[in-house]
Amino acid sequence: MARPYWRILFIFPILQTVLSDSSEIPTLITFKSSLKSTEELTNWDPNVAPCNLDKENWNGIICGKDGSVFGLRLENMGLTGTIDMDMLSGLPGIRTLSFANNSFGGAIPDVSKIRLLRGIYLSNNNFSGAIRDDMFEGMSSMRRVELQNNKFTGLIPGSLTGLSILVDLQMQDNEFGGEIPDFEQKGLKANFANNRLLGRIPPGLENQDPSSFAGNNVCGRPVTTPCKISKNNKHTRTKLIISIIAILAIIFIVLLVFRTRKAPENDYKNHQTTKLNRNNPYKTSTKELHMQSDDEENRKWSQNRGNVEFVRSDRERFELQDLLRASADVLGGGSFGSSYKAVLLGGTAVVVKRFREMNNVRKEEFYVHMTRLGRFSHTNLLPLVAFHYKKDEKLLITDFAENGSLASHLHVKRKANEPGLDWPTRLKIIKGVTQGLAYLYNELPHLSLPHGHLKSSNVLLDNAFNPLLADYALSPLVNKHHGQEFMVAYKSPEFTYQDRTTSKTDVWCLGILILEILTGKFPANYLKQGKGGNSDLETWVNSVVREEWTGEVFDKDMKGTKNSEGEMLKLLKIGMCCCEWNVDRRWDLTVAVEKIGELRERGEEEWSSCTSDGDAYSSKGLTDDDFSFSMTGINSKP
Repeated sequence: MARPYWRILFIFPILQTVLSDSSEIPTLITFKSSLKSTEELTNWDPNVAPCNLDKENWNGIICGKDGSVFGLRLENMGLTGTIDMDMLSGLPGIRTLSFANNSFGGAIPDVSKIRLLRGIYLSNNNFSGAIRDDMFEGMSSMRRVELQNNKFTGLIPGSLTGLSILVDLQMQDNEFGGEIPDFEQKGLKANFANNRLLGRIPPGLENQDPSSFAGNNVCGRPVTTPCKISKNNKHTRTKLIISIIAILAIIFIVLLVFRTRKAPENDYKNHQTTKLNRNNPYKTSTKELHMQSDDEENRKWSQNRGNVEFVRSDRERFELQDLLRASADVLGGGSFGSSYKAVLLGGTAVVVKRFREMNNVRKEEFYVHMTRLGRFSHTNLLPLVAFHYKKDEKLLITDFAENGSLASHLHVKRKANEPGLDWPTRLKIIKGVTQGLAYLYNELPHLSLPHGHLKSSNVLLDNAFNPLLADYALSPLVNKHHGQEFMVAYKSPEFTYQDRTTSKTDVWCLGILILEILTGKFPANYLKQGKGGNSDLETWVNSVVREEWTGEVFDKDMKGTKNSEGEMLKLLKIGMCCCEWNVDRRWDLTVAVEKIGELRERGEEEWSSCTSDGDAYSSKGLTDDDFSFSMTGINSKP
């Protein structure tokens, strides 16, 4: 009998694809040996390729489309030891390295040994010492450098100014000294807060947020501290003083002549302006408003401790005493603290939320993070307006959402024949939620949990039932133990069984939220303290669909579903692909956003099995076998 060579030829490309990166295995295994506390890297198996095309087989590996190792994301793993850059330089395809939120110490790794790096993330470790000035020399591909919250000393490396496409530079919360070098890169977002820097802020950084220089001894724009005249050249200084006196004398004479001619008219106008402002303290002149937005809002934290700090310039200003005197209604209590609706004297309603589980965060770090969140602008994010810091309590002040939370509409006890949210409204809400979540992913690429606490009670609704995400991006601030007890992201399968979170953890939360919106059932495991384990809602949906695969799964109070079953089933499938237990098989957020964006209020039934890239989500008939196969992976524990 002839040997089935065609089978060998068919299988060989598959094996070649899976094992295409086998030459990188010894390098990575040797690199791992230089690290300590590597419990999170137990699946670095020398008999398994790190990548299967662009899907990682090993924890912390970022794979390129060709199956090569594109980068390492070894974050939040408690790692110590030495980062062997000589070994990593042997990986030709590596472009990004992240060792953020670990316990590494000593000198900075020599990143110059990998010239083609695009991003280096070393934040929240214990690195110390000076960084040599030419460390980043010639690294023309570098776009992001994050070194915040370490113990670096010495001068800021001048070679950073030569990175022409640098867009993100985070140097805050270290011990850098000396003057800040001039950065001329367009579109650069830089942060130098809480160091020991001094001198004039260079011209190239005048467009940065003033909070980026807080906690230093610097002067000039954009901060409010003026720079003093240098005393090094007395002759030049004397000439400058004489010139200024002469100019002032001329201006004084001109103004005196002008005032003599126009005094009655000007006095009348000044009197009227003063009278208007006294009668209405919430009205300000154009000049006063300009001064507030440029100076008062952005003053250093140390100049206004214990008061309300505004992070937006388009909201009515008020003091802490105004909040205390305002009429207030308790909106409810949550895992972080109580929320109140306060109506200010001018009639503006705001929500004040008290946080007691942030005692470990430093005030400078809190200030910088809140200021960053205050710059966010998206139609599906609840805007942060202001905050108040005390050691044992923090207040976050936001806009008031008129229609309350999504949870209150899904789970409220209704009267007989009282309808719940209809299908078009629920679809509109989930589309807005995914858009808001995508914005957070884009703005906070350094966080593994851009939201971290996505659930129906943190989806608020405005007067048109547009969704507004609340309590987002708080995981870096909340006390670790409390966060792991109560935050939704820590109910995920990957944290329950592997004590880790990934960039897909918020996607899991999105999947559970989709199931909750469609079924009207509350995910009971959210009420359990500690690790979440299997979701009761997930299990119920799985059992109903697999055994019956009928519309029984959908909320009976959901109206407006006529001729919409096909689109509802599509969303149900999207939800299940998002809360897939196996992280590798779980959809990326980009795929979920794309597929949810394609949904309509009415349409034909289309289906396929879950795939990570979403390409298999094509038009074909839905069968029981199809559905059962896709559901099988959901409850296969990682």
